[in-house]
Amino acid sequence: MANDKLTVAVLGPGGVGGLLAGLLARAGHRVICLAGGDTVRALRSEGIRVRSGQFGDFTVRVEAEEELREPVDVCVIAVKATTLDAALERVPAKVLGDDALVVPFLNGVEHPAALRERYGSARVAPAVIRVESTRLSPGVIEHGSPFLEVDLTGETVVRERLDALAGAFEESGVRVRVQEDEAAALWAKMAFLAPFALLTTRYGAPLGDIRTHHRDELTALVEEASAVSRAVGAPADAAAALQRYDAFPPETKSSMQRDAEADRPLELDAIGGALLRAAERYGVPVPATGRVVGELR
Repeated sequence: MANDKLTVAVLGPGGVGGLLAGLLARAGHRVICLAGGDTVRALRSEGIRVRSGQFGDFTVRVEAEEELREPVDVCVIAVKATTLDAALERVPAKVLGDDALVVPFLNGVEHPAALRERYGSARVAPAVIRVESTRLSPGVIEHGSPFLEVDLTGETVVRERLDALAGAFEESGVRVRVQEDEAAALWAKMAFLAPFALLTTRYGAPLGDIRTHHRDELTALVEEASAVSRAVGAPADAAAALQRYDAFPPETKSSMQRDAEADRPLELDAIGGALLRAAERYGVPVPATGRVVGELR
């Protein structure tokens, strides 16, 4: 990563992966998108088209393959937890390169262990992203939120590589923080995401309706998720989380809700299931969360 420009593979160029791929490619980095045949053909023909209030509307060329065929500096993993195992077949460990960073942008907290087992601890740098972005069709990305924030962590990787990636993201227009505490970064998102995802999906309603008509339930889930986060050793502030929910546009939907609306598999186990497992492990009572997860199951 000594060069100013990186070669970045993006596994899963959907709402999140496609937005990051487009921004990195626009900044001059070499981007190789890894996806299925139909998406590969669309990307080779039309490139990535981004519609964004924050970054403007633009189209940019990227490379596209069904499987990684050469070493890269970074492999961004931006698939759903429900498709992770199958998607990883597109990224053979022997091809990836010894110095590559594997950077997962997945919901949940349990995936880093599985990725480290597959690719080695020295490669895996878990990340957190805060954004609302949707793939409208192959290669067409709608960035709906007025923000795009990334937290990078890297307790087991060479810090210089992480800093190089942070610089590439910043150059692309992404707001980035490098966090020292991996668990804190992952659980900060988990404690915020789980109540939002579970309740918007349970009631089939956007965030504005949840915080207005199901306020007590939202408060209960936030307090339970914050308690689990603190038990794990990560800071969590339930009041601050509620304030953040109140600041979001009322029409905001969670990705899990969008999956439910499209009749796609839900990341219920990666989010709700993982939260319940951690609660049981640390002896934290989470009755409201358990009930909602049970109803969704």
